Amino acid sequence: MNYSYTQISQYLTCPRRYRHRYLDGWQEKDTRAAMLFGRCFEQAVAALFRREDPAAVLFEQWAPCKNLELAYSGNDTWDHMLQQGIQLLERFVQDGRVQIHQPHSHQQIRFTRTLSSGNSFVAFVDAIGELDSTPCVLEWKTSSARYPDEPDGIAALAPQLVCYSWMTGINEVAQVVFVRKRTVEVQYLRATITEQQRQEFETLVDDTVRRIESGLFLPQSGIRFPQNPCTTCPFLGLCLDQRDLVEAGLIRKPGVDLGLFDELGY
Repeated sequence: MNYSYTQISQYLTCPRRYRHRYLDGWQEKDTRAAMLFGRCFEQAVAALFRREDPAAVLFEQWAPCKNLELAYSGNDTWDHMLQQGIQLLERFVQDGRVQIHQPHSHQQIRFTRTLSSGNSFVAFVDAIGELDSTPCVLEWKTSSARYPDEPDGIAALAPQLVCYSWMTGINEVAQVVFVRKRTVEVQYLRATITEQQRQEFETLVDDTVRRIESGLFLPQSGIRFPQNPCTTCPFLGLCLDQRDLVEAGLIRKPGVDLGLFDELGY
C-alpha cells in the first residue's frame, strides 16, 4: 500500500477522520475557492520556470472555476483572486530569488521510499532548485495571511518540510508563501533539517502505519476551547450522523486510493 504525508497527518489529527477518508471513500467536495485557486496558481508558477506566460496559464486554469458555486472567504471574488495572483507572479519575478535550472524534470517530482513494513511512502515535491543561490527543496504555498517567520528558523518545525528533506536527503528546504492580502507579499522561509529530525520523522511514519494497519480508528474529539477542529472538519456530518451535512459537503468514491491525489492537490 502507498502512504503519504497527508495520510499520516490525517491519522494523527483524528484516526476516525482517516477512516472516513481513505477506507470508506468519503471525499470533500471541491467548493473552497482558496483551495482551487492554490492549485491553479501552482500550475502558473511551474509554467513560469518553463518560460511560458504564467499569467496566461493562471487565467486558463482558473477560468473554469468562474461559474462554479464556490465558497469564497471574506471579500474574495473570482476576479479579485485572479488579479492578486497576477500581482504575486509579478512580485515573484521581480524578486528573482528562486532559480530552477531543470524545470521540466525538477518540478512536481515523485519520490518513493520503502518503509520497514514493506509498504511504500510517496511524496510529490513541488521543486528542487535554488533560493538565493543555495540549493534546496522548494514548496509553494498560497495563503490569505502571512506565515510566522519568528523566531528565526521556525520553518524547520514544519513537518511537511521535514518530510520532504527525509524523502530527498536534502538538508536545505524552503517555503515560498504567496500571500494574498491587500498589498500582496511573497515570503521566503528557509530552514535546515537535521539528520535527527529525519530519523524522528521516519520513526513517526513507521509507528503511525503500524497503528493504521492494526485497525484502530478511534475518534479524537476536537471540541475544546479555544480551538475546535471538529467544527471545521469536512466529515463532521458523518460523526454526528446528519445526512444533510454529509450531502452538502462530501461525495463518496469507494474503492479508490485517494492518497496520491491529496499530494498532487495541495
